[in-house]
Amino acid sequence: MPTTNQHILYLFPGQGAQYQGMGSDLCQDYIVARHVYEQASDALGCDVAQLSFHDPKGQLNLTRFTQPTLLTHSIACLAVFKELTNKQVTPLTAAGHSLGEYSALVAADVLTFENALRLVQKRGELMGTYGEGEMLAFPLELDAIRPLAEKHYCAIAGYNLQDQTVVGGQGADLDLLAQEAHTLFPRKRPVRLKTEGAFHTYFMVNAAQHFRPILGAAEIAPPTIRVLSNYTGDYHTSDAASIRARLFFQLFHPVLWFRNIQQALADGVTTLIEFGGGIGSGKAPASKRPNLEGIIRKILRNTNYDVQYLAAINSQTLRETAENIAQ
Repeated sequence: MPTTNQHILYLFPGQGAQYQGMGSDLCQDYIVARHVYEQASDALGCDVAQLSFHDPKGQLNLTRFTQPTLLTHSIACLAVFKELTNKQVTPLTAAGHSLGEYSALVAADVLTFENALRLVQKRGELMGTYGEGEMLAFPLELDAIRPLAEKHYCAIAGYNLQDQTVVGGQGADLDLLAQEAHTLFPRKRPVRLKTEGAFHTYFMVNAAQHFRPILGAAEIAPPTIRVLSNYTGDYHTSDAASIRARLFFQLFHPVLWFRNIQQALADGVTTLIEFGGGIGSGKAPASKRPNLEGIIRKILRNTNYDVQYLAAINSQTLRETAENIAQ
């Protein structure tokens, strides 16, 4: 196995990828995963494994709990992957969608796992406490939906695909926006997202203001690999103050995911590995699919990029991906 592979992008999902039972297979199969969950419980003062595996109080989908548990699962998957590959794989770049950006920063040694956990726990708490509004995902290009959204006091929250834009706003305003959009684009139906607020819009400014001093006190180290910024669409610099500021602005500005992936592909990435979370109706970890894969494959359509997409989201896919990389 090569000591480095300069064509790999590590990917980390955000909210929406959580599910009851995530991580249970990892902790059953790998000591290193159990250690990650023990670290998380010690850092947060709660039983993260119990919350993730069983969710006895129905809290897993509350933002303040979703964020640390999903970050824990992502980092546990990464730890297992490192063990299976004897730490011989070094990616070119790391990227995460929204919350996932913090996982990417841990992967790049910008944040320690414990510090990242405390940051996202507080971030989730503030977003849930001070956030307002709701979110809709429109199958429309940014320039098509933006003027309509602004007309109804709604804001762009995410630029996921060339023809998929997420919008946030008050429920009544979003309803009016959806009605007008339907008259203009009758075949383009939006999907309402299950969130506690209009994340990444001006509805999160209050949360961001409370989060700023917490970010200001966080220990930030220079990245050991490049990390893409949701806020700019480009790479983080090595300057700690700049990293803090971009994480601050990320809370109330759109996630420029389409630009993140475009940048990585333009820089020669040929293998993408997604760590953590999972989607799908099946309850067992082995039945889950990668959260970000669908978006990535749509981005790749009608391009000349020859890219391999690998999952590292449960015990089975971790073994398969480690074997694939070793070949």
